[in-house]
Amino acid sequence: MTDVARLAGVSQKTVSRVVNNERYVSDEVREKVRRAARELGFRPNTAARALITGRFGRIGVVALGTALYGPASLQVAIERATRAAGISVMVANTIEGQPDSIGDAVDWLLSQGVDAIIISEPIDEGVELRTDPDVPVYSVGRSHPQAENLLTGEFNADGSREAVEHLLDLGHARVWHVAGPASWFAARERADGWRAAHEAHGIEAPEPIEGDWTPASGYAAGLRLLQDPAVTAVACANDDMAIGLMRAYAEAGVDVPGRVSVTGFDDIPAAAYLTPPLTTVRQQFEADAIRGLGILLRRLPGAPTGAPLPPPPPDAPLLAVRRSTAPPPNRRNGAPGKDAR
Repeated sequence: MTDVARLAGVSQKTVSRVVNNERYVSDEVREKVRRAARELGFRPNTAARALITGRFGRIGVVALGTALYGPASLQVAIERATRAAGISVMVANTIEGQPDSIGDAVDWLLSQGVDAIIISEPIDEGVELRTDPDVPVYSVGRSHPQAENLLTGEFNADGSREAVEHLLDLGHARVWHVAGPASWFAARERADGWRAAHEAHGIEAPEPIEGDWTPASGYAAGLRLLQDPAVTAVACANDDMAIGLMRAYAEAGVDVPGRVSVTGFDDIPAAAYLTPPLTTVRQQFEADAIRGLGILLRRLPGAPTGAPLPPPPPDAPLLAVRRSTAPPPNRRNGAPGKDAR
């Protein structure tokens, strides 16, 4: 640090402030110090700094090792928000269906030295974590039994309920549901929202069909629902299953939304470009990550005061109404639902 200070023409204290992302350093001086550090190949000694401050300046993330759009997008958003706050992030992936992998991931993060751990996509696999009382564990959404909530699971339930309310308002008598795996808290919350919408209308909800988030499981659900002529509306727990469902209908010559309306959940990039464009619930990954990290930092002692968190993006409407939803055939008197596009 002395060498960096000499080359940059500043004090060693200024170098320390830049390294620790503290305030009271101008952008010009900060860049000068960083340029000198790069030229000299300087890297902060995390272990030495931790001995002095008792903090590592990094957060561990237990993430599900998956290419599924929701978990992958949430992990990226958490990493982006964490780095924007001047904190490094260390990710440990787990494997669904192998409960011990969650505990192994937590153990590994603790051995590497982190100030807190975030479980980014909680799954209820009945595992008891081996935690450190000095390292808090948080979860995004519904909490793991040994973790504190950063955010509630209300978004999943509210979004699902809004999608079903939209279909009921169009005149559908009931809405069938292709659910996610029961071990996922998010799937349970979305199913709760679907049931709540029926209860609010005094309607008995039909039996849900459990999928596994993949288009293949949505396709299989579509083949089952094709056997029931009473089905006029289906709310899927994610967009991928909705895509598979619509493929089954297309192959059978069933028009969407002329015969059956379909909604998804996530608003993946392809959703607006399907045939027909998919009505779906928008996920707020960036906003959730920034809000959750802000809560976490306020709870940590000696949280960094350097780079502030970026403001969360403005909340978009929960439901993106497109052309995959319309009134049922016996109620078709006009355009396919308000705000359709």
